[in-house]
Amino acid sequence: MEDGEGMEAAAAELERLQIEILHRISVLESTFLPQSSSAAPSPSLPVDENETVTRLSTILRSGGVKDFCFKRVAPDYYDWPLESRRNALDASSVDHLCKSIVLVNTQASSNILDCSDRNNSKYYVVVVQYTARFNAEAVKQFLYTLNEGKIPKKRFNLRLAPEETSIKLTAFEHNAVTCIGMKTNIPVILDEAITKLKPDFFWLGGGEIDLKLGVRTSEFLEFVKPFIVPCS
Repeated sequence: MEDGEGMEAAAAELERLQIEILHRISVLESTFLPQSSSAAPSPSLPVDENETVTRLSTILRSGGVKDFCFKRVAPDYYDWPLESRRNALDASSVDHLCKSIVLVNTQASSNILDCSDRNNSKYYVVVVQYTARFNAEAVKQFLYTLNEGKIPKKRFNLRLAPEETSIKLTAFEHNAVTCIGMKTNIPVILDEAITKLKPDFFWLGGGEIDLKLGVRTSEFLEFVKPFIVPCS
């Protein structure tokens, strides 16, 4: 009799633990999966709610962005071909995989030292697709036109910023750079091609090397308010 009661108690305890585990999984999914898109991707690796995820999620939500998610990727993610990366993120296509790069205007006037003037900044962050070839000349022409030709075109020469400069400005290391929650408010330029992606949900760096951020394009545009430039 006692053996039977013991087995029943053990079964009840096991059931309780299973329910608790399922509840915790549900909480994690509701926290990190996109909140309004039926076509949004499912998680590949568990995402721990660490400082980076919490901070960037808070920034996004406070800016009105609701449809986003974070995903962890394998340590050797950047050794993979783009199609394998797409599979890991469950992205709609390889064209939906994007990166943020910090550029420095090497020919800016000596009095242009920071990002206080977004029309004529010392630094810019450009978001482009991995499948695209960045066209610095297009950005140069855009900035020249943006300033109504009042600044000589020779004063615009965008080049990849040194890694130490990028880290200092963004507080994100190489392969972790994202234009959300940067240490410095650097003006953002988004390649126009990204705005034409269907579905309008793209992926970019998430603040850590193995962390990726997926976000609804329309909400990203409303929050970040980037310059949209055909630069690929």
